[in-house]
Amino acid sequence: MSVPPLSLETLRRLAFVGIDFADLDAVLITHEHSDHVGGLRVLLKTLNCPVFISRETRDAYLRDTNRQDNEANKRVEAIKNRTIEIESSRDFRIGDIDFEPFSVPHDAADNFGFVAKHAGVRIATVMDLGCFTTLVKEKLRCCDAIVIESNHSRDMLKTCAIYTWELKQRILSRTGHLSNEELSDWLTEEFDGAARHVVLAHLSQRANEPHLARLMAETALQMRPELFRAETRITISYHKEPTDWIKF
Repeated sequence: MSVPPLSLETLRRLAFVGIDFADLDAVLITHEHSDHVGGLRVLLKTLNCPVFISRETRDAYLRDTNRQDNEANKRVEAIKNRTIEIESSRDFRIGDIDFEPFSVPHDAADNFGFVAKHAGVRIATVMDLGCFTTLVKEKLRCCDAIVIESNHSRDMLKTCAIYTWELKQRILSRTGHLSNEELSDWLTEEFDGAARHVVLAHLSQRANEPHLARLMAETALQMRPELFRAETRITISYHKEPTDWIKF
């Protein structure tokens, strides 16, 4: 079965949850890796909104020396006069939502997570990070919901026959991706318990399993000391369907 292009899949999922793409205020790009920006050029043919992107990420997106199909020039034309420059360490606003970005460790030009704030509600999104830093831990405090990657099971990754040793080493590095185990340690030992919802995202289709990721996260919450128990719901973000709405 063929997989829909990223751009078409984005539009399909918006429609599925009842969102008209014409109502979008912006596209926000956190970093240039292909699984995050691969459909941007085609998507912009349909959307009329601007692209919020940092200078470093934009430059990395436009550098494409490994392609022979004029992709770099196509990207230049696609985002021409369509971008609004932001910084990964300076707050910005899109519509009526305030964004508080923060740098995260990953092998990209200028990768960042962010806390989106509106009407007293704080929602953090942080994906593609190799480890928890002091800054990341601080930004995840006092949030009402957190969307965070639980990319792989260490054991499943190490035994994955499809991945090369070099790729496994990259994923396991401090600038790679967060494992179920690392997320569980944070949930047990350093999560402040404020968020009523934690959404596990960016799960590997080859080195993870949704039920395992959920079980490890829920077990980690149950292992918190009695005095610091958290009434937090764990939700999985699946690859082939939109995540359910969470209301505040």
